[in-house]
Amino acid sequence: MTEALQVKGLTKIFPDFTLDNISFSVPAGSIMGLIGPNGSGKTTTIKLILNLLKKQSGTITVLGFDHIREEQKFKERTGVVFDTHFFVDEWKMADVEKAMGMFYENWDTEIYYKYLEQFQINRNKSVMELSKGMQMKLMLACSFSHKAELLILDEPTSGLDPVSRDELLDILLAYTKDKRHTVLFSTHITPDLNKVADSITFINRGKLLYSGDKEGLTDRYFIVSGNSRELPPDIKDVTQNIKMYPDSFEALVSRERLSDLSGLQIRHASIDDIIVFVSKGEV
Repeated sequence: MTEALQVKGLTKIFPDFTLDNISFSVPAGSIMGLIGPNGSGKTTTIKLILNLLKKQSGTITVLGFDHIREEQKFKERTGVVFDTHFFVDEWKMADVEKAMGMFYENWDTEIYYKYLEQFQINRNKSVMELSKGMQMKLMLACSFSHKAELLILDEPTSGLDPVSRDELLDILLAYTKDKRHTVLFSTHITPDLNKVADSITFINRGKLLYSGDKEGLTDRYFIVSGNSRELPPDIKDVTQNIKMYPDSFEALVSRERLSDLSGLQIRHASIDDIIVFVSKGEV
């Protein structure tokens, strides 16, 4: 198996939002970042993968299993980390171990306590007494303790301090080092992508804009800038992604349309640039 996760033609229709025909795949042994502005459809995509929401159309294969017909099989091998924990607040670490052990055939108590020690999680504390960073580590410890081959994380570093965020990213890098474990994580924090992601999938307003390696996205777009008096009158025919300042402007332009503009300053767009511009317009 070369793909740990395959999503094809995924569509989900809500009264006020549509996730429209999303397709991407995550190679086994890699880390993919799922990016996009808030409300773009990242969490919806993850919930559909996990069969927490019912799709209108499309196919999802997780670790070679159909995500509906073989849901139990793929979830046995998949770890999930949301931005808030899913434990009872009053549980102590032994309570967590007992509950999780009931759900997973491959649960290993020895590995669980090994990771508690490695992550410096006080086993005598309750879940609600742990910091948010420690709660994230606890969810990871549980995932590792049932020998998950795939980790799916929804905004795992949101709200973490810089030290905790860096520690979490190091854990993900170590997890995939053997090229047998895979990570899909959603984020809006681009330094996280720069540090750990091999590839990215970019969703905006429910539509897929890009899926592939990081360099492929930044190579596709450029920032053009100049004095506001130099703003080409037909620039809106080239791009709708324009930011105006008192005396200057910046615009996000695709490589294909770059030749339509001349006499302006040009630089490669960063992932941050692309997310900011796209959230305010359309590519």
